Amino acid sequence: MGETISKTSATLLANLDGLLPDLETIYKDIHSHPELSMQENRTAGVAADHLRAAGYEVTTGVGKTGVVGLLRNGEGATVMLRADMDALPVQEATGLPYASKVTATDSAGKTVPVMHACGHDMHVTWLIGAATLFAKSRDAWKGTLMAVFQPAEETAQGSQAMIDDGLFKRFAKPDVILGQHVMCMPAGVIGGRIGVTTSAADSLQIRLFGRGAHGSMPEASIDPVVMAASTVLRLQGIVSREVPPTEAAVVTIGVLQAGTKENVIPDEAVIKLNVRTFDEGVRKLVLAAIERIVNAEAEASGAPRKPEITLLDSYSLTTNDPVATKRVRDALRAHFPSDDVQETKPTMASEDFGSFGAEWHVPSVFWFVGGVDRDVYAKAKRDGTIGQLPTNHSPYFAPVIHPTLETGVETLVVTTQDWLEK
Repeated sequence: MGETISKTSATLLANLDGLLPDLETIYKDIHSHPELSMQENRTAGVAADHLRAAGYEVTTGVGKTGVVGLLRNGEGATVMLRADMDALPVQEATGLPYASKVTATDSAGKTVPVMHACGHDMHVTWLIGAATLFAKSRDAWKGTLMAVFQPAEETAQGSQAMIDDGLFKRFAKPDVILGQHVMCMPAGVIGGRIGVTTSAADSLQIRLFGRGAHGSMPEASIDPVVMAASTVLRLQGIVSREVPPTEAAVVTIGVLQAGTKENVIPDEAVIKLNVRTFDEGVRKLVLAAIERIVNAEAEASGAPRKPEITLLDSYSLTTNDPVATKRVRDALRAHFPSDDVQETKPTMASEDFGSFGAEWHVPSVFWFVGGVDRDVYAKAKRDGTIGQLPTNHSPYFAPVIHPTLETGVETLVVTTQDWLEK
């Protein structure tokens, strides 16, 4: 099997070296022009134009800005490849010559800086590269390649938006769904696992209501700042005292807002928090504990009304199919040095990729590709400073272009062609 994979891969990848300059240009262009979730019009246009140029049947506007490209090449399996397109409201600090200087208006009407701080620009470029290579070497494979460029991964909207817009009805059901993500690992290293790969995540907003007063007359108030502070401290006990030590969970408070002036006790406070879990039972336990604590602290403070708890977004588990994952791993190990294809642990990062496979009832596999210069990573490991390397969502996050670019294209090609063997 390994020999067959290597020969077919060689044919498909024969044009990669010649394509790399164009792909690097595409990557830098997308990096310089990031777009917020559900605003990926320019990025979608870039993807659609390259698919059309390669001979794909292209459908745009799926789930608002999503793009689906189909390349039919005879009878055979259908493989869906997915890349997410959206960027983040982050001020870029990389200092790169192609760094983003873009600002945009977010969903709340606020002007924010925008940056590809999670590597979705690399994901789009990878998929454009792989799609182009399959189009250039149709004699080497048979079946149908389905390239999906998805909006709004960062807000957990995109995959569901495409599904709600009829993705499952408008396109033929694939035999497998494949996806990948650039991560803070050595460039050229690929990591994955069977089973749960990324966590479930739930983000909540909590509004606590008090009674405002002058700062000199606290007795006339019901202080929502104190109420919020007590709530935050109590929430920290959920993981340490209510989740079994054999299970994993994270409860992070990312926003605590109240008041506008130091001598005015405000009427309300807002807490925004994020929950990460690997088990549905633990997820329900944590969410129930949050609701109990929030309501109890409000009652203990004498709040005039119950808190408002609003779900901001929710990601399901990404779980890799055992059979398909073994097939992916074997294909990768037949092409890459065995030491570069590694088994990883589940990560507390979250993804909406899993919705495609789970709701379409199709096996899916999701893996990670390293994007840190190998020498930089090796030095950080020697110095014990790996934790200081810029990670996804950092304003300093920027994958080294080579070999990250070619590695990600190669991983898509060698795994996909295993289902599309001629």
